[in-house]
Amino acid sequence: MDFEQRMPITRKQFLTTGSVAAAALPFAAGSGAQTTPSRRPKNVLFLMTDQHKPDCLAVEGDKVARTPNIDGFARTAMRFSSAYCTNPVCTPSRASILTGLHTHHHRTWNNSTPWPFEHKTLAHAFTRAGYMSALIGKMHFVDAQTHGFDYRLDFNDWWQQIGPETKLYAEELGRANSGSGLPQIDDLWRDFGDPWKGVRELDGRKGSVHTGRASKIPEEHHFENFVARESIRFLKNHGKEQPFFLISSMLKPHDPFMPGKRFADMFRPEDMQLPETLGKVDLNTIPRRVRNAIATNPPCPELLDPVAAKIHLAMYYANLAHADDAVGQILRALKDLGLEQDTIVIYASDHGEMLGEHGLWQKFQFYDPSCGVPLMFRVPGMTEAGGRCETPVSLVDLMPTLCDLCGLTPPGRYDGTSLTDRIRQPKLRKNTNVYAEFDLQTPNAKYMLRSGDYKYSYWVNDMPELYNLRDDPKEMRNLAIFPEHKGRVAELHARLLDWHRPAEMKA
Repeated sequence: MDFEQRMPITRKQFLTTGSVAAAALPFAAGSGAQTTPSRRPKNVLFLMTDQHKPDCLAVEGDKVARTPNIDGFARTAMRFSSAYCTNPVCTPSRASILTGLHTHHHRTWNNSTPWPFEHKTLAHAFTRAGYMSALIGKMHFVDAQTHGFDYRLDFNDWWQQIGPETKLYAEELGRANSGSGLPQIDDLWRDFGDPWKGVRELDGRKGSVHTGRASKIPEEHHFENFVARESIRFLKNHGKEQPFFLISSMLKPHDPFMPGKRFADMFRPEDMQLPETLGKVDLNTIPRRVRNAIATNPPCPELLDPVAAKIHLAMYYANLAHADDAVGQILRALKDLGLEQDTIVIYASDHGEMLGEHGLWQKFQFYDPSCGVPLMFRVPGMTEAGGRCETPVSLVDLMPTLCDLCGLTPPGRYDGTSLTDRIRQPKLRKNTNVYAEFDLQTPNAKYMLRSGDYKYSYWVNDMPELYNLRDDPKEMRNLAIFPEHKGRVAELHARLLDWHRPAEMKA
């Protein structure tokens, strides 16, 4: 869908006349009735973490998680309990969030693919409308494009601030890893090699990811503290000058699972319970590539040992607690600065984390712990009582939703659907289909469709999967292998092909 382009207005005009959308979709009262309040939110704060398993929150019933700040936010927000990323890996997912496009449209295939310049982002839309757009933290752009942001601080600025302690972080990573920010852009090292090679003190890990331990970096110098501190500086310096669109994006709980010592001390490995699905999957009923990942876990082979797995679990929760603390710092500053009632706040992650479910770790899978994400909207005048929407939704919906809430013209064509009606009316029933993709342009490409209670995954050159999430929320019984479900598999496969039929997909 294409949209007419509006002429930009100056920020002075914005402040003089109000939002370009003064006559746009009005905010609703908590009852769902559409009313126009005397003042409306004009700012947007988007809080992001990386690799947050969707149910790892105390407010979701997790008895291990220590997430008081996100929990408190959730109680005043609309929570989407069946939210999915478009691609369970960082760069393609983040490109979908900011462009509103699925991977096969934005063509950011993997973590090594630069975002195509032609696709404009939410930052372009907000900047054109007179907002100051800011990105503080990780976005994994791959190259040096700024994608429309006026104000940007990222890993390179953090390393400049912590100076010699950057060596400690290089050792925590153990190798070059642009997904964790070192290097920030692969090309910067590709011509000359890894400058930390031979300088790092190696720790004997078997794979690329360490099991986990307390960080040697002082808590106040962690990336999450940098993101919180600089986000607060931005709010103080620019929060009342003009409307703002600010993304504050953490790395944690993504590996390395090396939190500040205060957070590491909160969790004892011996207290961790391994997931009930670990070791219980019938390997004959799942795709070959999933079987191989369960059997070997190349990033961290140590996790085949239950003792190491419990250490990993404890340090993941500690990483999450560290990220939650940073989120709390930003939310408190927003309130203390008198900006809370004028600001829409979103919390989300780019993808989840298997965290031992099915015997799997990290992301890359279409199972809910990996492809699912936490997603919450707090909209003044609309969500004060909180709420929960169980309709499946996608991160590709964020761009049209924010444009809708703020009355902006989207920056171009998009695939998502505005969630504004479901923020107002969480019980609103809609027959929605949610799609995801992974490993496109390779022989291992796979595609997912969530429709109602069912999730169907089509693997190119591998076994299909079908799960009834109402009866089997842990996704342990692959219905696609049973003849009695052949009709449903065919129906969902046809629906997937109607959505997108790449060359490698067979009818």
